[in-house]
Amino acid sequence: MNYRNIVFSTALLLAAAPLYCQPEATNQGQGQAVVTVLPRHDGDPLPVSVTGQDLSVKVNGKSAKVTAWAPFQSPHNGIELVLMIDNSSRASLGRQMEELEHFISTLPPNVKIAVAYMQNGRAVPAGPLSADHAQVSGELHLPGGSMGSDASPYFCLSDLAKNWPSHDADVRREVVMVTDGVDSYQRQFDPEDPYVMTAIGDAARAHMVVYSLYWLSQGRADLNPAIANGGQSLLNEVAEATGGRSFWQGQGNPVSFEPYLDELTRRLRNQYELGFTAPLNGKPAVETLKLKLSAPGTEIDTPQQVYMTPAVQHP
Repeated sequence: MNYRNIVFSTALLLAAAPLYCQPEATNQGQGQAVVTVLPRHDGDPLPVSVTGQDLSVKVNGKSAKVTAWAPFQSPHNGIELVLMIDNSSRASLGRQMEELEHFISTLPPNVKIAVAYMQNGRAVPAGPLSADHAQVSGELHLPGGSMGSDASPYFCLSDLAKNWPSHDADVRREVVMVTDGVDSYQRQFDPEDPYVMTAIGDAARAHMVVYSLYWLSQGRADLNPAIANGGQSLLNEVAEATGGRSFWQGQGNPVSFEPYLDELTRRLRNQYELGFTAPLNGKPAVETLKLKLSAPGTEIDTPQQVYMTPAVQHP
């Protein structure tokens, strides 16, 4: 067989052989978020229906596809809520204990709650998550009031995110922090505070919505108004990044938590589940989310940071 015949025969064999290609790596990711939808003005009713067509979703500036959008309906959708109290808070927090007990006792049956205390950079639970609200109310106690005993509220938030007290992936995870928000390791306000950034990333991976009730810690934030203001700004940063809300009144302690707790309860009753897909570079990552709702007369709170994983490929 001459050279020309060898080349021709080789070409025929290659054409007849089955082609083997490595599976194409997915460039699509999937994510989910808890979105709070409220009427723009207090007392106004929500629109009869808010649909996925009313949404515009972008991830890292690129358009995303809405794959799920539905209101959470009690009692079918469970909530796990951790009330995390700064152990360095002033003992005057005792004046608010009755209001916290009332808040816990009036939660609907679909809410499991636990109390934890910020101690030495950890979220130390006073008991397990439980739907026995009377039992959980009994686990409330006055904080130690020792300056700096929390180490940093953001260390504690990261610890809670990494050690959430259940493995139920089908429930909403909500957190209420009672603290002044001052980072003892970064006392001057820094919007890029590395401990705050880490806490936000950890909260996003754990799918937590974080709220905060501002309360001064013992002998710390009140030493300098700039420090107190910085703590409030950091708490607001965490709340906005996770889709929650930060509650505060000036730089002093509020007279009552009651209006904040009432507003929190209202928000828990008006949350939607958002699912979406968007471009992703193959690996799980915390990405930037922007959501616009075109339904008139509404306002929304949505996470600015979300955790995305490679989309499941169906055969």
